[in-house]
Amino acid sequence: MVWTFLGWLLFGLIAGFIARALVPGRDDIGLPRTIVLGIVGSIVGGFLFGLLTVGFRGFQPAGWIGSVIGAVIVLVIYNKVTGRKTRA
Repeated sequence: MVWTFLGWLLFGLIAGFIARALVPGRDDIGLPRTIVLGIVGSIVGGFLFGLLTVGFRGFQPAGWIGSVIGAVIVLVIYNKVTGRKTRA
């Protein structure tokens, strides 16, 4: 159980950092929000993958590519909602 939790944290951290690298501009969201971004992105990626392929079967985690795509989507929405990265 502990290893599963640590695996999700590491998975979320990596997916979140990749998403932050792909979205242009500076993100000052910190390590905890980066982890949450990656984990939520994995759920969003799994949801989208389920809609596009075999059908929705509940909240499933996605693979690396789906997780990063989902994390990018979540990061862009987060930036729009919080007003971050507005151009001057």
